[in-house]
Amino acid sequence: MDWCVLSLLLLMLGKHGLCQQEEVCSKSSITSCKDCITSGPFCSWCKQLNFTKAGEQEAVRCDTRAKLMARGCMREEIISPQNTQEIKQQDPLSQSFDNTEPVQMTPQKINLKLRPGLPHKFNVSFKRAEGYPVDLYYLMDLSYSMKDDLANVKRLGGNLFDALNKITKHANIGFGAFVDKTVLPYTNTNKEKLAKPCDESETQCQAAFGYRHVLSMTPSRDSFTQKVAQQYISGNLDSPEGSLDAMMQAAVCGDKIGWRNSSTRLIVLATDAGFHMAGDGKLAGILEPNDELCHMTGNLYEKSNDMDYPSVGQLATQLEKNNIQPIFAVTENVKNVYMELTKMIPKSVVGVLSSDSNNVVQLIESAYNNLTSKVTVTHDILPDKVRVEYLALCEHRINDSPSKGVCDQVQAEQEISFEVTVTVDKCIEEKSFTISPLGIKDKLTVTISTNCECQCNDPTGNNHLHCNSTGSITCGICKCNQGFVGQFCNCAVGNKDEASLRAACRRQNGTECEGRGDCVCGRCQCHTTEQGSSYHGPYCECDDEHCEKYENKLCAGHGKCNCGKCQCETGYQGSACQCKISEDGCRTPDDSVCYGRGKCICNQCVCIDGYQGPHCKECSGCPSVCLTKLSCISCLSLSNSKENCNNVCNNTISKYEKVEKFNLQTKECHQKDSEGCWIKFKLEQLTGEDYYNAEILTKRECPEPPNVIAIIGGSLAAVAVIGILLLMLVKLLIHMKDVKEFKKFENEKKKSKWANADNPLFQNPTTTVANPLFTGE
Repeated sequence: MDWCVLSLLLLMLGKHGLCQQEEVCSKSSITSCKDCITSGPFCSWCKQLNFTKAGEQEAVRCDTRAKLMARGCMREEIISPQNTQEIKQQDPLSQSFDNTEPVQMTPQKINLKLRPGLPHKFNVSFKRAEGYPVDLYYLMDLSYSMKDDLANVKRLGGNLFDALNKITKHANIGFGAFVDKTVLPYTNTNKEKLAKPCDESETQCQAAFGYRHVLSMTPSRDSFTQKVAQQYISGNLDSPEGSLDAMMQAAVCGDKIGWRNSSTRLIVLATDAGFHMAGDGKLAGILEPNDELCHMTGNLYEKSNDMDYPSVGQLATQLEKNNIQPIFAVTENVKNVYMELTKMIPKSVVGVLSSDSNNVVQLIESAYNNLTSKVTVTHDILPDKVRVEYLALCEHRINDSPSKGVCDQVQAEQEISFEVTVTVDKCIEEKSFTISPLGIKDKLTVTISTNCECQCNDPTGNNHLHCNSTGSITCGICKCNQGFVGQFCNCAVGNKDEASLRAACRRQNGTECEGRGDCVCGRCQCHTTEQGSSYHGPYCECDDEHCEKYENKLCAGHGKCNCGKCQCETGYQGSACQCKISEDGCRTPDDSVCYGRGKCICNQCVCIDGYQGPHCKECSGCPSVCLTKLSCISCLSLSNSKENCNNVCNNTISKYEKVEKFNLQTKECHQKDSEGCWIKFKLEQLTGEDYYNAEILTKRECPEPPNVIAIIGGSLAAVAVIGILLLMLVKLLIHMKDVKEFKKFENEKKKSKWANADNPLFQNPTTTVANPLFTGE
């Protein structure tokens, strides 16, 4: 067999194995023994005096046991609390039921004191007692579709008792019935229909009801047969029934049902329909949630029409709390619905009824065997920071989840065990939780507390010699008397304020001595590093071990680390001294280094901001030189001497020429000078950041001065034209208004009618005289 495989087998068989994982202590901010043992399950504390050297931090006392011993700590001076276990009650398992309370799981009480992060294992044993009592409550759907089934239950009542007697001699049976809430839309609320919800042809029909408890638990075959024979069918409107309402009341009304304290409790739900659940009550205006309490008056559920259906979660909680295991005896058409329901209700099974429930006895017997042969051990609500896992130690274990242990195909009187692993993540006060098999009354109460304190057995007295007779010993560390400070209490505070002394050891109000030393009389005494060197600096801010590495060598092996930076040997450079000093790669065609605009580091140009490699020739991000040098060029173009423009140019122009034609092969600048003339020039950048040669075109493009006479004449002409246009516009508006008024007058004139009557006062001034003698001849 392979050696490692053998080692793994040994690890599984024993507590320690050859391939055991190495113990590691991950520590941080350790100032005391308690800090140490709570930082990891494998951290130990050395309380030995003089274990730390002067200036060495006390955190070195915290490490794994092996490393502390390697550093010279005596075994008896090492503090490493372990898990402890105390079994308070461990009654032996019962062989069979003999009218006394049987013990089916052991132990019953256990106290654990655990170290945070360190798992603890213990075993619990289980054995089902032979002949253990069984309480079976037959809960039947009495809606009209179950008419044939009720007849068979009446006929098979005796057979059901015979089947229970095969299981145990201490069997009790009860009976209950349900339909649905007697409100719309579940039941016809017509008065006649409430009294007789069945068909007219049905002579024996009981009134509509929600849930009725018919028979409390009894060992009498005759009582069961007689009560069932008195039951008649009822009815309702919709297909889903009030099954969950009935199961909830059967679970919580223990006194009414007659559940015994020491028994296997079964509810057999026989139905051919689905079920209503929480929220469906809103259809009938029922908004009050189910309160999971018993509301039985005269064997009838009185809150059926006032309270909503329970949720599946509520029902599952109460069934588990009361150790009741449901058997769903349903017809084929709703089998899948109840199979899904069993996934949410622990310790429940589904059996398929024949169309007339003729196989109900065989179904219950088979379902009981399935329930009792599968043992599931789990816990109730755990305290915070506590984890529990299970490993079933049986032949047919089911690894569904580490939060429960499951053994299948367990026979009566077969003893099985479960390995329980409890882990506490943090220090907690004393808490308790229970472990129990589902559906079984037996429980194991686990009381858990944490072991977070160091039992160091320190010497008494406040003037121990190790602490300069000015302090006491606490797990190997000096605890100074008032007025003294320091690792060994060797600094007398005197008239100084201790707070101000400690403030002097903080850089920029940070951590005292950067967490790398002790503040002694206002000065930092630095600790040693893990590699043996010392921290240094006024605040212990420096160490010589954390400089940059190259090829896994500190400062490439060509320098020394000082306060986090490499100090290179002669001939080497770079942040990690990784390069030999050379400028061959930084040389430019003009034999400069990086054109004077960068440094040559590791034979490569490191340019100043804006300039780009490889030789820092161009600056793509810099402001345009045409604008920055415009004032200087304007001065040079107007002056005959360079000295006159030194203040403006700031000695950035090496030489300049006024030319008729450009000779430089650089970008041409075209800008306006201080006199408003367009000036053209070119700049050639020399070695350095701001140093140029310049060429300026002699001819400037100056704009001609404006013609004042033309401007004035044009302005006057424009004013005159605008005035004439305005007058013409006014004249046009007046003419248009007159035309409009004249047309209006003409229209009114046409509409007028003049009278032709004679004026009675008028006398014609002409008189006509007729000659009487005139004959007209």
